[in-house]
Amino acid sequence: MPAIFPFTAIVGQERMIRALILNAVDTRIGGVLIRGERGTAKSTAARSLAALLPNVEIVQDCRFGCDPDKPNTWCTECRERASGGAELPTAARPTPFINLPVSATEDRVVGTLDIEKAIQKGERHFEPGILASANRGLLYIDEVNLLDDHVVDLLLDSAAMGMNIVEREGISFSHPARFILVGTMNPEEGDLRPQLLDRFALSVEIVGIRNARERVIIMERNLAYERDTEAFRQEWLQKEQELSNKISQARTLVNQVSYTNRDLLSIAALTSSLNVDGHRADLVILKTARAQAAFDGRTTITDLDIALAAELALPHRIKRTPFQQAEMTTEQLQERIEQLAGETNSEGEADNSQKAEQDTDQKKT
Repeated sequence: MPAIFPFTAIVGQERMIRALILNAVDTRIGGVLIRGERGTAKSTAARSLAALLPNVEIVQDCRFGCDPDKPNTWCTECRERASGGAELPTAARPTPFINLPVSATEDRVVGTLDIEKAIQKGERHFEPGILASANRGLLYIDEVNLLDDHVVDLLLDSAAMGMNIVEREGISFSHPARFILVGTMNPEEGDLRPQLLDRFALSVEIVGIRNARERVIIMERNLAYERDTEAFRQEWLQKEQELSNKISQARTLVNQVSYTNRDLLSIAALTSSLNVDGHRADLVILKTARAQAAFDGRTTITDLDIALAAELALPHRIKRTPFQQAEMTTEQLQERIEQLAGETNSEGEADNSQKAEQDTDQKKT
């Protein structure tokens, strides 16, 4: 297998890189949709991220790569083996990278149950699909806007639940399906329906780099990679290992990241002030802010973490008129968060003052 272009050698596209890294830190965020013109390293970034991620520990001989430390997420086969008293040895494997073809059907994605064998022999036989292969890895969908809407729905449901459940004729089989979902598309070829667009946790719009010097660096690095792939990989190996270790440390830290009631009010006030529909954006911003704090080695989130998260979670959820600015910068979001937090505190103090006055009046009477 040829060496993959190093993730740390990608030039520019900071938002795309940050969105991918944060999903790697916490796969519960819910994936990222990368929209942009051709030739902007979308597929290269997805493939190279999977290559630098640390190995995952799995139940040996499990077709679904179950996590030995999380028995509540085990597949039907592992649960039956454990209940029968069998030992479940462990093994390590590289993080899988699964490319979903645009022509994929529902059965190819979720897997199939052999009903004929179940009826004739009384045996349950499940043929794994793409979701099984992608468990605890990265599932990449190029041109996601050209994929059948029903299949996209299935993928997003599985990504949200972390499980794939297949039921046919009273026979049921389940297995874990927790993966980093990365979809890419060129808006010129058509957009996703708003309902599906909202299901992607994060969204990034990227364009080709306009800076001449950076474009020269892109050419130089690609030529060096094509000239001697292994030498180029070795040149970037230290940075790749450093980033891989940082992601591993962040994964262990993310569940320890705390947040305050003020942080929750800041997020809610921000999404409410921008007229964002539903509550999915609030949860995504909180999860992404926690992942950002963990990646920076902290156990508390800040207004900047919330702003950086909102910058990735809101672009595809804000309703814009033709005269509105396309996107808010991190600085503008942070200023708005601080302003809204100040207003919330003032309202809280006013409410407390009014309550105190009412209590005093009641005591007098």
